[in-house]
Amino acid sequence: MKKLILLVLSACVLFGAEIRVAAAANIGYVFEELKKEFLKTRPNDKVEVTLGSSGKLNAQIKAGADYAIFMAANMDFADDLYKNGFSKNAPEIYTRGVLMMFSKEKRDLNKGLEILKDNGIEKISVANTKTAPYGIASKQAFEKAGIYADIEKKLVYAGNISGVMPHVISGAADIGFIPKSALIGKDEYKKGENFVEVDRALYTPLDQGMILLKNYENNALAKDFYAFLKSQKAKEIFATYGYE
Repeated sequence: MKKLILLVLSACVLFGAEIRVAAAANIGYVFEELKKEFLKTRPNDKVEVTLGSSGKLNAQIKAGADYAIFMAANMDFADDLYKNGFSKNAPEIYTRGVLMMFSKEKRDLNKGLEILKDNGIEKISVANTKTAPYGIASKQAFEKAGIYADIEKKLVYAGNISGVMPHVISGAADIGFIPKSALIGKDEYKKGENFVEVDRALYTPLDQGMILLKNYENNALAKDFYAFLKSQKAKEIFATYGYE
């Protein structure tokens, strides 16, 4: 019996464990770094990620998709799963995102959102304003600034936030609304000319919420990775990628 137990334990160590994480597209820039740090001491384990808009990932989980952890781009989509019985524990904030206005071409972006009404701005890219929290925040900002009616016809939509910057860089849009994290390492772009932070008073804070899903509440790898995402080291990694 002892030999059998040892064989089972050895197999677990040899082959490791694996979990799948559903994560908001905006953290695609940082997720691999988080995973790399976490797996330093557990080389046989695997953490796979599916990136997408938080609303669509939420719907996938409700439809039975097998994920251990859901990392949304706001608290609402994570809290919705908790309220619908997909976890025994309420979601927790793991970071806060920052919304930026971005242009490939040099412009006077210090004019703020009013620049969007200019005739030279023909197309404005935003993430899906129903399923992507950064898209939702963008629409909130337009409405609170009193310009939504003026620019609605200029809006072009990306399925999720990772599609916005390519719209602008390719010329399919003149301006886009992106997470600050998308600008990390892109030193060719200058503040005030290529990007500027959107006034935070114009949108609900992008507190990003995560939840450990009920089928994995006793899974060691899932619990350990969830705990790591709340650690000081994870906070430092998020900070280097433009999160707060």
